[in-house]
Amino acid sequence: MLAAFSISPMGGDQSPDGGVAAAVAEAVAIVRASGLPNETTSMFTTIEGEWDEVMGVIKACVDRLAETAEADRLRSLAERRAREAEADKAE
Repeated sequence: MLAAFSISPMGGDQSPDGGVAAAVAEAVAIVRASGLPNETTSMFTTIEGEWDEVMGVIKACVDRLAETAEADRLRSLAERRAREAEADKAE
């Protein structure tokens, strides 16, 4: 499967100028460390692999950013998407 995602913290440990580059770089590093084929563009990071591998990497990115940001919204959206995906997978 191919998954394209974009992730950014909301609040929390952003740089003093309000930028999120360091946090986004951490997520990209997690993707690259996974060993799965990936590509990062200005809008998305695309990752390729089996369902569980890809979703595990995306979850690791969400969890890492949640540690450094006020990411309740980020987590709730990711969890909702995961529930919807599981429901679709079960059909």
